Amino acid sequence: MRMIEVQGYDDFKSHLTNHGQIYLLFYKSGIEKSDCAYENIKNVANKIKESGVVLTADVNSVRDIHSKYDIQTAPALLEFEGGVLKQTVKGCQSIDYLTSFFQHTVYSGEKRGKSEQKRVIVYSTPTCPHCNTLKDYLKRNQISFRDIDVSKDQKMAQELVKKSGQQGVPQTEINGKIIVGFNRSKINEMLGIQA
Repeated sequence: MRMIEVQGYDDFKSHLTNHGQIYLLFYKSGIEKSDCAYENIKNVANKIKESGVVLTADVNSVRDIHSKYDIQTAPALLEFEGGVLKQTVKGCQSIDYLTSFFQHTVYSGEKRGKSEQKRVIVYSTPTCPHCNTLKDYLKRNQISFRDIDVSKDQKMAQELVKKSGQQGVPQTEINGKIIVGFNRSKINEMLGIQA
């Protein structure tokens, strides 16, 4: 992965429109947590072979981006997909967490015949055994999905409750429809998985 320092909002927007999935790190150099986040992300980005971009914005000099996304603390790592903010992870995360985040936020399965893959999002937490079972099941059946860790992203957790009326995980969103829990038969039905 590449890390690119952005100089302002216009610079950021030019990168955002040229990439499908992109990350943006807000940090404040000279502050321990921000320096930790920057170094850990740099370490992980250097190790990951996949193409990808992590933009960085030092709020000491770049002051016109964070207010557009209601970011009031640094460090904060934002994930964008198709130009839309998908999730925010605050604080200095471990190298293991970041490696998992960058490599597994989107799991890409093999192509399933000629039918178009439905949009699948799994809302989960790292300590939820049913969440891991669900994700393993989707991987075994070569279903591409996006994994959102609601324990790290309060905004996404609140949006999930608005969508489903439930706080528990796992929850799976398939083309806008929510399945609460690991309901194998419903998932099979909606995704065309032959049991």
